[in-house]
Amino acid sequence: MNSIFEKLGIFYLGRDLDPGTMQATDTPTLVKSKNFTTHAAIIGMTGSGKTGLGIDLLEEAAIDNIPVIAIDPKGDMGNLCLAFENLTPEDFLPWVEEEAHQKGENPEAYAKKIAEMWKNGIESFDQTPERIRRFKAHDTTIYTPGSEAGIPVNVLGSLNVPDRTILEDADALASAIGSTVSSLLALIGIEADPLESREYILIAQILKKGWREEASMDIGTLISQIINPPFSRIGVLPLESFYPPQERFKLASRFNNVLASPTFENWLKGDALDIDALMYDEKGKSKIAIFSIAHLGDAERMFFVTLLLNKILGWMRRQSGTNRLRALVYMDEIYGYFPPSKNPPSKTPMMLMLKQARAFGVGMVLSTQNPVDLDYKGLSNIGIWYIGKLQTRQDIAKVVDGLAGQAEEEFDKKRISDIIRTLPKRTFFLKSAHMPGIRLFQTRWVLSYLKGPMKKQDIARCMASKKRKKESAKTQTLHRPHFSPAESSTARPILSSNIPQTFDIPASDGGLYTPWLHLKAEVRYFNASRGIDEKEEICLHLPLEESDEGCDFERAESCETDPATLPKSPAKSCDFAALPSFVANARSLKSVEKAFSDRLYAQKRLTLYRCRPLKAESEPRESLERFKQRLQEILEEKRSAAAEKLQTRYAKKLQTLESRRQRALQRLQKEREDVSSKTTESLIDAGLAIFGSLFGSKRSAASKVGQVLKKGRHVLDEKADVQRAQEALNAIEERIEALKTELEEKLDELDEKFSVEAYPIDTFFIKPRRSDIRLEPALLWWRCS
Repeated sequence: MNSIFEKLGIFYLGRDLDPGTMQATDTPTLVKSKNFTTHAAIIGMTGSGKTGLGIDLLEEAAIDNIPVIAIDPKGDMGNLCLAFENLTPEDFLPWVEEEAHQKGENPEAYAKKIAEMWKNGIESFDQTPERIRRFKAHDTTIYTPGSEAGIPVNVLGSLNVPDRTILEDADALASAIGSTVSSLLALIGIEADPLESREYILIAQILKKGWREEASMDIGTLISQIINPPFSRIGVLPLESFYPPQERFKLASRFNNVLASPTFENWLKGDALDIDALMYDEKGKSKIAIFSIAHLGDAERMFFVTLLLNKILGWMRRQSGTNRLRALVYMDEIYGYFPPSKNPPSKTPMMLMLKQARAFGVGMVLSTQNPVDLDYKGLSNIGIWYIGKLQTRQDIAKVVDGLAGQAEEEFDKKRISDIIRTLPKRTFFLKSAHMPGIRLFQTRWVLSYLKGPMKKQDIARCMASKKRKKESAKTQTLHRPHFSPAESSTARPILSSNIPQTFDIPASDGGLYTPWLHLKAEVRYFNASRGIDEKEEICLHLPLEESDEGCDFERAESCETDPATLPKSPAKSCDFAALPSFVANARSLKSVEKAFSDRLYAQKRLTLYRCRPLKAESEPRESLERFKQRLQEILEEKRSAAAEKLQTRYAKKLQTLESRRQRALQRLQKEREDVSSKTTESLIDAGLAIFGSLFGSKRSAASKVGQVLKKGRHVLDEKADVQRAQEALNAIEERIEALKTELEEKLDELDEKFSVEAYPIDTFFIKPRRSDIRLEPALLWWRCS
């Protein structure tokens, strides 16, 4: 495969087939990555090669540094973790051992055979270990919501407030609320009608009120608010008439049963559904996030898929517009999630993404065994179709009309039907809104080993090292050194009534109260010219010991706990540690508050980044790595435009040279034919001359010999013409190769020119004003140990 293809934002998917012979040609099947912003569908029966084509697509995306989120209901996409750049039998052995035993073969010998087969298969499509290394350089993680087999995902812990872009869009907010409520109710087995279901309307109102007030919720909060809603009316009806307390308690109990179930403990653990973190690592390199849901029940799958799609939708709407492919969302089996007749919770966000994602550079790829699984309204938003083998008349009829309308002369409806019915494995029709006609192609050999559906133990093996790293980081965090106040036991100190105090509830009789200061503030960062108005909440717990002469903020810990709701009186059975004098003798904590305010004013900054040559600045809270990634996206668009212009210019030159090469080939062929013809004539005449000299007159024989010699000279002249024609052809071919090399060098220059490393990035800050720091009263918190 020509290395130029790696530089033009193109996915290499296989080789075109000759429609007459159905044999693979030397022409590579190439699709521009940006064309996937119009989405794609892969359709084919079991065994048609859908999984291989899907993995081809995701491998190409990773090689082009395009992040991927894959929803995997069957367990096949985890095979992306099984790419081995050395292709040794030892790499394959752990993954083929079970299959070898089933076939009655020696595992080591079988692993050697598979490794050799994969090596030959990859090389047969002009791929090298370098491609595998480029793919492997991108992190691939298998997430298992509701299970600890892979990396668990915390999806039930919180129902976070959507992004502000959604809150400010009434339609988008209604859609987010609707799909979230439907998925929550599906989790407890309720299929709700938005207009008829009391459960749906009640939970929708609770979420709407909470999100409008920008208050994130969790399942526990939702249960509490179902029992005691934060409003007294729904519409014009009193709440108690619309949904009596006893009925609300039954609904809350159903959610509580889910929350209390031991099987749902894993839904509260693991990584948050942070789309930015799922797509890029800290260096700005794209990632592949695979959400394996094969182990979940139908209701749990629907809940998670809907929640994930809504998260992606919210992330997408925060992005700027682009015409390049920014991210790829892949679903390996769409059956049940996007049906034409029903409206499951997943259908609304999926339809919105198909309609709106193109503007944000997000492409969706949907895979299914049957075209009738796809909603007909969604079909019109899909621009690329891959059609593999189908057998049922209904499925074939569904796709034939569309394909025949784009077919070239060699295809008609009957021929298409016959071909679809008999397509070999790994062979697909390709119909795209971005190219004329339709094509037949054979998919390339995947870089990843296709083991088949991955079981829980397979996923656990793949993710073991990642989990160890996470556990190690967690252990270091939990066991980091921290300050321990003195535990000298005293009676309760007598303090000014102006110092507010709260007290932990001891777990048992006895214990020691140790003093901590609870400090809370809101810092506002305002810059009218940049349209920035950000608020940051700071909450600190500061341990105290008797020898302190003032607040040592270096010992403070960030926290989310609010002790203001704790009792105002201590337990009688506890002793008290001594207080430092600056608190014990104070009439109030005003000096503490001022010191806290001074520290915030001196140290707090909103850090921003800017790239002057590109006239770009970071958004508030945007990390340097993410800002660089955004700049690279801008540069990638400029590079793609420049590359296309360059490719067009060189394509014209190459086309001219190719035409010359064809003419030179024709001339060479003609000269060779002339040489062959005249050589044959010369040999015949020579034979006749010899025959004549033996049996004819001497004058006639001499004449014929002269003619033979003359023709021999003509043959030599013709051979010289062949040599000149060959030299002319060689010169043209050398020019073609030189032009290709020149194009590749210029593309390399574009890589350097449009690399983010070539653009300086400055750091600047927005400092809060004194009046923009709002303090809550400092609180003395007695913590019980």
